Amino acid sequence: MAVGPVEYLVIAFPGSGFTGTIAPALAGAVASGAVRPADLAFVRRTGGGAPDQVPLRDLDAGGVVPTDPDGGEAVALTPRDLDRIDGSVPPGDTAAIVVREDLWTTEAARAVREAGGTFVAHERLGSGDGAEETAGDDIIDRLERLADLWKREILSDEEFVEQKTRLLSD
Repeated sequence: MAVGPVEYLVIAFPGSGFTGTIAPALAGAVASGAVRPADLAFVRRTGGGAPDQVPLRDLDAGGVVPTDPDGGEAVALTPRDLDRIDGSVPPGDTAAIVVREDLWTTEAARAVREAGGTFVAHERLGSGDGAEETAGDDIIDRLERLADLWKREILSDEEFVEQKTRLLSD
């Protein structure tokens, strides 16, 4: 299985104010092919409780954001998924969870592995929040160790992606 670098974003917005510029921006990401409709999920936190998944159609009644051509909704989030993002969504807010794979690298990832190579670093630059500087070398060291386990085939592709996603979300 060839997999390009995968990341997820949790984008919170106040209340249920999904319309306006948010829906068209996500629609543009889907239209450009950067994000697949099935890679979008939405949650809402009411009061002090845990976030609950909400269907896109509840937030985007006008249908601005394209859905799966077969009419399917986004992937169902598991309780574990919801626990992971629990602290990211303030009470009363709604959040879009965007899972993004660098699709253009999927074929390259397969070719690299067939040639005996491995991806040894993946860094997102320019987030503007200073997170890269505060993460320090610890994250880089942990990612390098993870890549080494994958290269030595101790971790499968799926395990590598899962562990990397978990590491980057902490």
